[in-house]
Amino acid sequence: MADGNMTMTYSAIVPDKSGRKIVRIKFERNGKNGPEIAEGLLPDCKIISQNGYSAEEVTGLEEYLKGNLDDFMSKAKVISNPLKWL
Repeated sequence: MADGNMTMTYSAIVPDKSGRKIVRIKFERNGKNGPEIAEGLLPDCKIISQNGYSAEEVTGLEEYLKGNLDDFMSKAKVISNPLKWL
């Protein structure tokens, strides 16, 4: 059972092996047996690997990604351009 606290991190926009622009998303929480991690890709809004999350939770995370896709892509775009940090 997770402690209820979850953190989410995301990458800048990066190319995948085929050159397509993607953003990597990671959800982390402390579980009963240690860290539980779910990793996803945007713009696909799919969880590609996970440890400790139920099928319902994975579906919920994918829905969350879909519902916030534009916001995540905008934020990733900002961190993709270091000149915008100044």
